[in-house]
Amino acid sequence: MTRQDIRNQLCEYESPYPEEQAFVPRFLSLLEFPNCFERTLLTGHITASAWITDQSMKNTLLLHHRKLGRWLQPGGHADSIEDVVAVAKKEMEEETGLSSFYLAQNGFFDIDIHSIPERGNVPEHEHYDIRFHFIAKKPNEVVKNEESLNIKWIPLEEVLNLVNHEQSFIRMVEKNNVSALRLIK
Repeated sequence: MTRQDIRNQLCEYESPYPEEQAFVPRFLSLLEFPNCFERTLLTGHITASAWITDQSMKNTLLLHHRKLGRWLQPGGHADSIEDVVAVAKKEMEEETGLSSFYLAQNGFFDIDIHSIPERGNVPEHEHYDIRFHFIAKKPNEVVKNEESLNIKWIPLEEVLNLVNHEQSFIRMVEKNNVSALRLIK
C-alpha cells in the first residue's frame, strides 16, 4: 500500500459515523506532508492498528498499554513505512505474539484521530490511526510483551465498559457486529 493507495481509499471511504467522515479531509491534508509517516512531524503523524477478533468475532484482543495506562488495540507508528497494512501486522505480531491470522476485509476497518499526551520532550500531538480488522486463527498463541501491562481476549459485550465507552471503540464494536452478521448470512 502506498501513500496514493491511502488517498484513494480515503476518497472512497464511506462511514455512517459523522465524526469518522470528518476525519477524511484531515487525513488527506496530513498526507500532503512529506514526513507524515514519521514521528518527526510533531503536530501529528500516521499510525496503524489492528482490531483483532477470534473466529467467532465475539471476542477482541486488547492490551493494557504501559505508557498510556489504557486498554487499546495493538498498533503503533509507521516510522517512514507507507504500507499501513504492513505496519498494523508488524505491530500486532510484536505486541501480541500472534502469527496465524488473516485480514477480515479489504481496505480500512476504521479511521480515527486522537490526542496523545505530552511525554518527555515530545509535545502533545495527534495520531492519525488507520485500523484494519484481523481474525486470529490460533487465539491461544498470545504472548504479552514489555509494552503492555496485560493482554487478554475481551468479550465484545464487556469492551465498552473497559474503555469508558470511548467513541472509537463504540464504532469498532458496532462495525464488528455488523461484519459478523454479514458473515453469518
